[in-house]
Amino acid sequence: QIIGNKMRKKEKALIGTWKAHLSNMIQGVNQGFLYEMKVVFAHFPMKVSVKGNTVSIANFLGEKATRTAAIAGDVKVNVKGDIVTIEGNDKECVGQTAGNLEKATTVKGRDTRVFQDGVYVISKGVAQ
Repeated sequence: QIIGNKMRKKEKALIGTWKAHLSNMIQGVNQGFLYEMKVVFAHFPMKVSVKGNTVSIANFLGEKATRTAAIAGDVKVNVKGDIVTIEGNDKECVGQTAGNLEKATTVKGRDTRVFQDGVYVISKGVAQ
């Protein structure tokens, strides 16, 4: 329990932030966090693979160059078919890795209503 005496509005907000961070740390150590992402493509089949500390996406929209996304912190990334699972103890690192992977597959210069290829989050929550 975190309490304080005669706090102002900013100090109360800061205490709430610290409380949330501490509860996320405890939950991460006890259970862990898990994001599931789906690889979606219409015509050109993407190949997603983990190489060291990066995730590489090959053949995105038929591109010859591979796109890469950084893995943040101590996070495990597994690829099985068209499902990518991101698992770890730190909620921020797991979320940042998922964000990096989603951002690496953004469609530029085309109508995003038609070209919906990419890697998208389908579920997130507790690992166990």
